[in-house]
Amino acid sequence: MSVNNNDFARIPDRMSITEDAARFVETLRDEDIPKDAIHIGLRCMIDAFGLFAAGSEEHSVHILIDEARETGGRADARLLGAGELKVPVAIAARVLGTAGHAHDWDDTQVSVDPAHVYGLLTHPTIPPLTAALCVGQYLGGASGRDIMRAFQAGVEVESKISEWMLPQHYLSGKHSSGTVGTFGSFVAAATLLGLKGAELRNGFGIAASLAAGIRCNFGTMTKPLHVGRASENGVTAALLARRGYTADPASLDGPWGFFAVMGGGISADKIAQGFGKTWSITDPGVSIKPYPCGILTHPTMDLMLRLVTEADVKPDEIETISIHAGTNILKPIRYPIASNHLEAKFSLPAEVSMIALARRAGKREFADDFVASDAMQAMQRRVRTEFDPAIEAMGFDKVRSRITITRKDGSVVEGWADERYRGGPDNPMTDAEVEAKLRSCCDGVLDAGEQDKLIAAIWSMMAATDGTELVAHLP
Repeated sequence: MSVNNNDFARIPDRMSITEDAARFVETLRDEDIPKDAIHIGLRCMIDAFGLFAAGSEEHSVHILIDEARETGGRADARLLGAGELKVPVAIAARVLGTAGHAHDWDDTQVSVDPAHVYGLLTHPTIPPLTAALCVGQYLGGASGRDIMRAFQAGVEVESKISEWMLPQHYLSGKHSSGTVGTFGSFVAAATLLGLKGAELRNGFGIAASLAAGIRCNFGTMTKPLHVGRASENGVTAALLARRGYTADPASLDGPWGFFAVMGGGISADKIAQGFGKTWSITDPGVSIKPYPCGILTHPTMDLMLRLVTEADVKPDEIETISIHAGTNILKPIRYPIASNHLEAKFSLPAEVSMIALARRAGKREFADDFVASDAMQAMQRRVRTEFDPAIEAMGFDKVRSRITITRKDGSVVEGWADERYRGGPDNPMTDAEVEAKLRSCCDGVLDAGEQDKLIAAIWSMMAATDGTELVAHLP
């Protein structure tokens, strides 16, 4: 295989992104974080804690809990789903981070760049929040303000790296929540550990080599493990760097750095955004998901709900459902028939079938017994996904689709998905709706009283002497 020198043309001769990121982490103060970023951060935390609780029920997480129990080790941080048992901090992060992504329901970074394939960026909250909570426990406690600062630093660096990297990163099969998420976790951990100077810069290099995740594992237990490993690896990078472990101190830069090797280049004109000048969590913002599946499918699901509700389409009236979309949806959402809840998260036929049958698609519908039921299996076989050249020609800056429902009597119900999808910055959930999502996630895990306490504790965490006490509310 030959290498063309032009392959490196998209890497500027002079970059100092690693140094800029390190200086941002070293100098960030509580008062530098905008008030609206704090409020959005609290919303993201409410969302995340619901997902931690919901994930604690998943078989994939139970396997990791069992492995952690048997591995044992230093009692650094609480092991999710294991009572008061504590395990080494990186292992605790692996389990908690995997639980947070187990339902594919965690928030999504937003971009307004039409060069990006919309929705194919990163899930920003879980890796840095997991790292902050676990490292905070490892240190014997960290104030709510310290947890928030570490979390915000991690989200900002993670999101900017994701935004600046060329879309080739995702399109070539890498999963950015696993790769870029590692930097979010590392920065949060490094912030609490107080890393500076060479230690901090070496830590970025360690994180760059630990970053991993490939898309062939979508629809399996290993997809959420990408986020668990991002959480674990970022913590590991910070701990090793603190002990003096060395790495390239400019690992994001140059022809052999992260942007070049993992992303095929960088959008050089974006570097001027810098870190913490505009905060990605507020501009362009994050999406809090109404459904436990990839955000690429959400506008289609909302459209299906609107069509069956407004036309009162009964399940037994449906002859066929045709979903028309471009490759930005049809390629990653790849299962024609889902046999379990993991596959259903990447199956349009499964997702619209849930809504056709139940007029909702939440934790109960994304369960193996519901997905495998005779009604779901039969309804999925009435659904067709069709490539639409006209939609493809509109570009990938928005998630566009349309649905045609043909009834058995020959009548047709059809419509276009709203590009202002529910949960995004242009059409956000209210605070009450975010709280309601936590409650739905915690159904069967925490009773109503515990849910109330958890929500109140998160909203008031900025005044908390020890913000890590939030984990005591989890199972």
